[in-house]
Amino acid sequence: MWISDFRVVLADRVIERGSVRVEAGKIAEIAEKPVVGAELSGDGLLLLPGFVDMHGDMVEREVEPRPNVPMPLELGLRDLDRRLAVAGITTAYAAVSFSPSSTYGHLRSYEHTSAIIRALKSMGPQLLVDHRVHARFEITFPKALNVIDALIAEGAVDLISLTDHTPGQGQYRDIERHVEKMVREKGLSRDEASQSIAKRIEERTQPAEVMAQTLSAISRTCRAHGVVLASHDDDTPAKVALMQDLGAAISEFPVTLEAAREARARGLATAMGAPNALRGQSYSGNLSAQEAHAEGVLDVLASDYHPSAILPAILELAKVDRAGLAGATRLATLNPAQALGLPDRGEIALGKVADFVIADDSGLGHVRATLRNGGKIYSDGSITRSRAA
Repeated sequence: MWISDFRVVLADRVIERGSVRVEAGKIAEIAEKPVVGAELSGDGLLLLPGFVDMHGDMVEREVEPRPNVPMPLELGLRDLDRRLAVAGITTAYAAVSFSPSSTYGHLRSYEHTSAIIRALKSMGPQLLVDHRVHARFEITFPKALNVIDALIAEGAVDLISLTDHTPGQGQYRDIERHVEKMVREKGLSRDEASQSIAKRIEERTQPAEVMAQTLSAISRTCRAHGVVLASHDDDTPAKVALMQDLGAAISEFPVTLEAAREARARGLATAMGAPNALRGQSYSGNLSAQEAHAEGVLDVLASDYHPSAILPAILELAKVDRAGLAGATRLATLNPAQALGLPDRGEIALGKVADFVIADDSGLGHVRATLRNGGKIYSDGSITRSRAA
């Protein structure tokens, strides 16, 4: 099958009017010009590699669209699947958490999160997107170790990130800002917010030896099973060094420029949210993805909480990227694929899987169609056989 007359975004350049031949779900040939008799004709639209998303928070909202109103897991996961395909995501890591005493309550209980993971894995062959699991291990809840160990042994977990949302460090290192946020969003008084934060700190603080044992145990498990390990919300160079010593290959959502620079210097891939990159600011007041990109310390864009932000974020960063559109596209395709150990995808190159995004870059940009293994998993109806040459 030929796909013709697209601006084909390769890893290092853009073919202005190129074509790609797909055979048995793989890229078999790339041409520098349009071909006659193509299955699909792009008329100058963009053809990008399918997006590889290492962190998407959306699954909880799909399975429980309103607080304490759960939907059947099958329904929620199918809705998530379609939402991701529409955004051009062909490989998706569902970011799920084990933090039963968090504000999310039962949604992040050991039982509920385990059920989501197992349902996602069992439904995999029926779904449009290649779904994988990113388990967010809250290091202040060491009891989750046994649960995660069992899931990893089952082959149900593909990525682990080490998270710590205790106020006073990481994402919430600025306690005063955190107090103001709780007052604004939850309607608490300043005293109530301060007391709530103090209680969270007390509940989550672990003895140093317990924390060290927990970190060592999860690190050993990941190494033994070949599961990629990431840090999360790195705020200091010292924390980056510790995470690397534990085996982390990715620094996810560093909250300071100093931490991002240290991660890059140590060879860790740095990942930040596409909504942050599109808006030019972190919603929690931390490091801007645009600033990290300008400083040359941004490697990966993830959907975070809004998958449709990936394409517009790429187009926004392409305006200033040293390698233009090809360089910005790598942030959501080749770079995450390499960081996650997926050598068969992430670029339009011979022998790679035929995962594509057909996109219009007018305005903010929008996805016209998404292909996985050469077959359409989403189309807005504008890309049809009738348009073929």
